Amino acid sequence: MGIKEKPNYTQNRELSWLRFNERVLEEARDESVPLMERMKFVAIFTSNLDEFFMIRVGSLCDMVAVDDSKRDSKSGMTPSQQLAAIYSAVAPLYKERDRTYADLKKQLTPYGVCGLGFKELEQSEKKYVKQYFKEQILPVLSPQIVDSNHPFPHLLNKEIYVVANLKKGSKVMMGIVPVPQYISDILYLPGYDIRYIRIEKVIMEYLELVFDQYQVSDKNYICVTRNADVSPDDEAFADNEDFRDIMQETLNKRRRMAVVRLETAHVLSKEMEKYFCDRFHITPECIFRTKMPMKLGFIFAIADKLPDSMKRALIYEPFTPQPSAMLAEGSVMEQVKRRDILLSYPYESMDPFLQMIREASRDPDVLTIKITIYRLAKKSRLVEYLCAAAENGKEVTALIELRARFDEQNNIEWSERMEEAGCRVIYGFEGYKVHSKICLITYRNKNTIRYITQIGTGNYNEKTAKMYTDFSLLTGNQEIGEDAAVFFKNMSIANLNGEYRHLIVSPSSLKQKVLSLMDEEIAKGSGGRILMKMNSVTDIDFIHKVDEASRAGVKIDLIVRGICCILPGIPGETENLRVTSIVGRYLEHPRVFVFGNGPDAKIFIGSADMMTRNTEKRVEVACPVYDTEIKKRLLHCLKVMLADNLKARKMAPDGTYRKKKAGEKQIDAQAVFMKEALNARRPPSHPSQKERGGLLGKVMSWFGKKK
Repeated sequence: MGIKEKPNYTQNRELSWLRFNERVLEEARDESVPLMERMKFVAIFTSNLDEFFMIRVGSLCDMVAVDDSKRDSKSGMTPSQQLAAIYSAVAPLYKERDRTYADLKKQLTPYGVCGLGFKELEQSEKKYVKQYFKEQILPVLSPQIVDSNHPFPHLLNKEIYVVANLKKGSKVMMGIVPVPQYISDILYLPGYDIRYIRIEKVIMEYLELVFDQYQVSDKNYICVTRNADVSPDDEAFADNEDFRDIMQETLNKRRRMAVVRLETAHVLSKEMEKYFCDRFHITPECIFRTKMPMKLGFIFAIADKLPDSMKRALIYEPFTPQPSAMLAEGSVMEQVKRRDILLSYPYESMDPFLQMIREASRDPDVLTIKITIYRLAKKSRLVEYLCAAAENGKEVTALIELRARFDEQNNIEWSERMEEAGCRVIYGFEGYKVHSKICLITYRNKNTIRYITQIGTGNYNEKTAKMYTDFSLLTGNQEIGEDAAVFFKNMSIANLNGEYRHLIVSPSSLKQKVLSLMDEEIAKGSGGRILMKMNSVTDIDFIHKVDEASRAGVKIDLIVRGICCILPGIPGETENLRVTSIVGRYLEHPRVFVFGNGPDAKIFIGSADMMTRNTEKRVEVACPVYDTEIKKRLLHCLKVMLADNLKARKMAPDGTYRKKKAGEKQIDAQAVFMKEALNARRPPSHPSQKERGGLLGKVMSWFGKKK
């Protein structure tokens, strides 16, 4: 097939992502969602946008500086054209976010949750705030003037600064006050209700007390966003024995990168705007005024502070991840030896996987535990169990990816803890991140070496396992275990081109295998079927293959949470393609690939999205699902997601998302899965052979003769 230079069925990656984030903001406007949860969606939208500017906009700024003639393969735009389109698309999102936040704040007031400006405070509250400022805030402030003797300070990424014009006699200068990072973002006011004022507003109100020798005017507060798209130097990686040192240097460098956005609370004067543009080397399009807080982490703290009586009205009804419907009580390892198990987070608990690692750490027959780690919780039971295994004499190997963006420091600290416990810690590859989620337990069964393998779609993170939807497959399939053993051997000797019988692994074989399986469906014509769920789609080879499949009559469904660079419904191209996006209570995160129909369908789960970075620049692992019951369960989950008409949206040919028509039955896929988990019945307990042996030994000892 001839590849067109600018296909009419593709769209720009960055604009596609902005449309996804707009969907997040749409959840904040959904009246069926509890009020504080809607506020959280505003906070998530804001956090997403911050990261987008730090990484994607930062990367485009770098590209402009290096080569602005290079065109995006999906839209034909140069980096500078993409930046112009981004700034244009973001401006209305700011206004919509401000309106949404103001509306939600107003609706929360009757519940006693009140974010206040200084003029809205009662007299007693003003007195309290002033006293608090003088006693707790003023003594720790670090104000600075900017003149010939006091150069403009470095403004930290995503920190808030109160600024003003200062006048003393005939001299005019700028004053800057950093809002201290070690002070809470908000000040709670006395009383039963949750009334609060943000600290930057308090500092701005009493700025005359800070600069008491000056006339103060044009008070404002600002926040800069810096380029955080820092990649460790590959040559340094190759030459340096301790990659942790390089990553620490990278984190330090990130704090001083170029400014890509400036946010202000009030409109800047023309003089101030020009000053900041010159100072930060930005254009006026990079400056965004916002009427709402620039940092929203306090929203989650307020939600936790709500009294129980109010929580029922303002937050989701609590849901506790349930025990697995496939596991009885007792040893997880023994049950996995007998049959494959699928865990579905957060509807089911991560505990069985953790229990399995804990059992392995104590089992005298277990020889080794090997695992790839991308993101971990701040408090990780998994790490404690792995350390316990090493301390119990097991060989524990952890391949830790220190370049997991924004989790680098956490991973550095855990790697040190594991090394101290005696674990063997290795890191990723030059030019390739290790993003796979695979764990291998090797044990001896009489005189035979046996394996238990776990392959997941999400990280080994106990916290996010309650917030993200993911699948985790536990299997005693020995051929898959042998593949996993070869995989870990290859990782240890830096071999990215290993061959496997069952696992498909990038960068060597994953994309090629997926395209080959798609070719099999293309050969079936209108009898072909492709159903895939993932987070993002950008890989141009995959996109062209989807188009080819659609033109061949194959029915294709892509369930894509975020970026999707292929457009459905384009006449003569993607008429047989449907793209669905689900944004709901939990973050959709599984990667599931289905090729074919019925019982003969080939199903894989794994860690990879169909993005070029995943298929060509990362180590990813996907695993075939052979168990008939698990295949039926995965197909059921995907069918429910496609039937969702509350939280799902269909992508239109122009790349925008449209609500589905409400059917006779309203379906929220995540609510369905929660209900199914609550109603599931666990199988009856059967003692394992090891457990039966232990019990039999005890009984025999009761009746046995003393020697």
